[in-house]
Amino acid sequence: MKKLPVMEQFYTIQGEGVHQGRAAYFIRLAGCDVGCVWCDVKESWEAGQYQELSVSEIVNALPPLQTKLVVITGGEPLMYDLTELTQHLQALHYKTHLETSGAYPLSGSWDWICFSPKKFKAPLAAVAEKADELKIIVYNKSDFSWAELHAKTVNPACKLYLQPEWSREQEMVPHIVAYCKANPQWRISLQLHKYLRVP
Repeated sequence: MKKLPVMEQFYTIQGEGVHQGRAAYFIRLAGCDVGCVWCDVKESWEAGQYQELSVSEIVNALPPLQTKLVVITGGEPLMYDLTELTQHLQALHYKTHLETSGAYPLSGSWDWICFSPKKFKAPLAAVAEKADELKIIVYNKSDFSWAELHAKTVNPACKLYLQPEWSREQEMVPHIVAYCKANPQWRISLQLHKYLRVP
């Protein structure tokens, strides 16, 4: 049975994007070579530091939950084939949500895909086309043109979000607000979990 490096599993509130504020169970897989300089989970990058678990071990670790929302995040989760994991979760009637940079081929069966492309490793068009949500991290004003570039790659139903990078939030939020007012197809995503001080 396939094993996956798991950094952590935890029950919290989804802090970002379309499903912000919803109770969600997170499975964070270790391993990432995208290398965002402002990544706030750099400890997830080295997969070898974490225990590899079988899909059964991962799924059996889920506590009794009131939510049916499970988010697979990282690291970069698409470094691994997620077919078996998502099939097991969906067989138990969980909704499977993915958070990915899109730098690796899409695998797995998903109810929702959050696509957040990064400049450090080119995303794949095949992932962009399947995205339900495009989330662009805004570190400086040049990221608005990056956002528009990738908005052209997603399907028409995809929701468009701009999210300030946490360390530059106070500086960038006024620019994001102004941009969304001028371009109302875009919405603002904030890292609600950091305001609430939950994991």
